[in-house]
Amino acid sequence: MSAKRAAGLVIFRNVNQAVQFLMLQTSYGEHHWTPPKGHVDPGESDWITALRETKEEAGLSEEHLEIYKDVSKTLNYNVNGKPKVVVYWLAKLRDPETKVQLSDEHQNLKWLPLKEAQEISGYEDMKQLLTDFNEKAKLLL
Repeated sequence: MSAKRAAGLVIFRNVNQAVQFLMLQTSYGEHHWTPPKGHVDPGESDWITALRETKEEAGLSEEHLEIYKDVSKTLNYNVNGKPKVVVYWLAKLRDPETKVQLSDEHQNLKWLPLKEAQEISGYEDMKQLLTDFNEKAKLLL
């Protein structure tokens, strides 16, 4: 069985020389919190999916972001017993005051420092990804 693929961007902003991550709360299911991401459409690359989903879910396009293509991480896990692969890239919001515009897929958003973003993410693999990306983000402030 081939894994379902998804891709997204872990977006951070610089507020008073501190890293804050964008977390979105789904309006469906268990209302979990994640960075913007979504399923790869047939014939679409992971990269194009990440850009499309970020625009759809958060209203942020490539011009709003400084995307670090060399900083990525792939998560592998199961959803309802089926394998899923999600690729994330790190991205910095160029203007920390840029407003996020949620789609119907999400009901809330928060900009959070590492520990709080990890707490609401709930999953160990996402907590580790955020730790890794936080280290990189601190160097990019």
